[in-house]
Amino acid sequence: MRKACGLPAIPESPALLAWLKKNQGDFAPVMEGLAGKIRFLDLSVDGKDARPPGGNNGSGWEILPGDGMAVGRYNEARLCYATPQFASVSGPRTVHLGMDLFDQAGTPVSAPLDGRVSIAVDNASPGDYGPTVVLTHEPQDGLLFHTLYGHLSRESISRLRPGTRVTRGETFARLGAEHENGGWPPHLHFQVITALLGNQDNFPGVASTAEREVWLDICPDPNTILNIPAAAFPPDPMPASEIISARKRLLNPALSLSYREPLTLVRGFMQFMYDRDGRRFLDAVNNVPHVGHCHPRVVEAISSQASRLNTNTRYLHPLLVTYAQRLLATLPQTLEVCFFTNSGSEANDLALRLARLATERNDMVVLDAAYHGNLGGLINISPYKFNGAGGQGKPAHTHVFPLPDPYRGEFRHHSDRTERYAEKFTAMLHQLTRAATPAAAFIAEAVPGCGGQVVMPDGFLSHAFAAIRRHGGVAIADEVQVGFGRMGDAFWGFQTQDATPDIVTMGKPMGNGHPLGAVVTTRAVADAFLTGMEYFNTYGGNPVSCAAGLAVLDVIRDENLQAHARRVGKHLKAGLRALQHRYPLLGDVRGHGLFLGIELVRDTDSLEPADLEAHYIVERMRDKGILLSVDGPLHNVIKIKPPMCFNENDAEQLVETLDTIMGETFLQVK
Repeated sequence: MRKACGLPAIPESPALLAWLKKNQGDFAPVMEGLAGKIRFLDLSVDGKDARPPGGNNGSGWEILPGDGMAVGRYNEARLCYATPQFASVSGPRTVHLGMDLFDQAGTPVSAPLDGRVSIAVDNASPGDYGPTVVLTHEPQDGLLFHTLYGHLSRESISRLRPGTRVTRGETFARLGAEHENGGWPPHLHFQVITALLGNQDNFPGVASTAEREVWLDICPDPNTILNIPAAAFPPDPMPASEIISARKRLLNPALSLSYREPLTLVRGFMQFMYDRDGRRFLDAVNNVPHVGHCHPRVVEAISSQASRLNTNTRYLHPLLVTYAQRLLATLPQTLEVCFFTNSGSEANDLALRLARLATERNDMVVLDAAYHGNLGGLINISPYKFNGAGGQGKPAHTHVFPLPDPYRGEFRHHSDRTERYAEKFTAMLHQLTRAATPAAAFIAEAVPGCGGQVVMPDGFLSHAFAAIRRHGGVAIADEVQVGFGRMGDAFWGFQTQDATPDIVTMGKPMGNGHPLGAVVTTRAVADAFLTGMEYFNTYGGNPVSCAAGLAVLDVIRDENLQAHARRVGKHLKAGLRALQHRYPLLGDVRGHGLFLGIELVRDTDSLEPADLEAHYIVERMRDKGILLSVDGPLHNVIKIKPPMCFNENDAEQLVETLDTIMGETFLQVK
């Protein structure tokens, strides 16, 4: 309350800080190593000395030998505080309120000034301080404060009792070993405390980010006593405001940011991402880290191969053909030739070249609202872009077929909608042939993503692929978003439509974030590409990319992620449809596996798009720690396409959080 009113959290804090600064340099060293060389550890959320979440040591720290005393910083957010005592009603406690001084077990600890023991206990829970001492100091009348010493040896507290006097410079304790100090590498947690707040055996050494400013008043910077020279400290990380300012100055504004209040995300692990303050976000929208952010097997595969060789495909290397064989084994037998690229956009661009050479035609048929990549030629076949803001409209060589949308498409009220769309598609191809502009290819996603995660009528894609072949063109399946088991019911999206393409394009998930894309096609289409012009891609198919791709395939297989996507997706969709029955705003819930969409409408009869509401919900979900986004041609579809390790508990958290947000804002069906 005091802090909210613009006052110091503890009334005595200003006087104490003034005294500490006045006397800085007069205190005895707490540990001898402070007089020598200091090296700072980065134990922050993305720190080089901190293990990622899921690391196999108790502290999450990797303290390596080096010159000088190792020091962990004050006011540093960390992920290592994972045991139950670090939970709080205001969120997980991550912000370090002391300084850590790392040295060998048994190293002496001395009092910086005269004091008496107030607390001498063993906080023996895993992850806690272990043996702990709090000294109380009263350097002058009316000025009283405390210093805390955590992770000591048990022998240290065996001879200390509340009231025991210690003098300036007196060695009163020693560092404890890992087995006795709460399970941490040997170090001293040193903290300055303005008021014990009634605590008699322990005191918080970590605060939640929501209460950070209050706790920094209660526990001021310990360096006023340790007196480490300011020049020894590493620079502070760039604040979000400065990053935003630099982006505006250095980058083109066409590169947008997610969310009204952009996130500074610095670490990811499996289905979670973490901001600089250690706040965890459930990632329900980023499908690029297909098997999980920083999946250890993929990280190891990339690191191991990068440490040996990374070069282009003009040299022989077994990983290239090994990966091609593994990839082809997941596809229909008619698809037998691979080309490797860096991205899905490159893959789709190459697919257009292949189709045009194979058919000696130029025109393309696409679905309305489709998006196939950011290269110039792909913008020209992406209605999502050329009909959107800043677009220049449909080029003459692109022919747009209405999106076969069972929810709001023209045949939505017809039970035979598959046949009707198939007939209309065939009629369009006839018309193009009569106009002497026959199509080279039809390209489509099995579940159009930017179209709003639309599940097309069963079998439409099979009919359309057959029709384009009858008219001399080729069928291209864009699997950049939906492939590699995400559909749950099938490994590839086109298989959910019982369709077989002539060309398949891939990207995004196949390298789990490492730049890797591919085109796989028939022998006949590939042979037409042999014109004498070499195809060469500097980075496509390099050994590191192939190692990443192989690791992704291994994880999908070994962790049974396709079946996992089917099971979890079914569970999530059932939960969302239960909400749909209560909230009319949730007009449609659709998708396969872990590729789902929720279309929001203001009126279920007129299907008026609820775009503002969709954006509002996504922002509120972000506030509650769940990342989603809005898509669709009417910007009213909430899309859900998380890493494949997303599980039933995550699905329930998403549904419960959405229910909370809907309940606080929108009308329910009575």
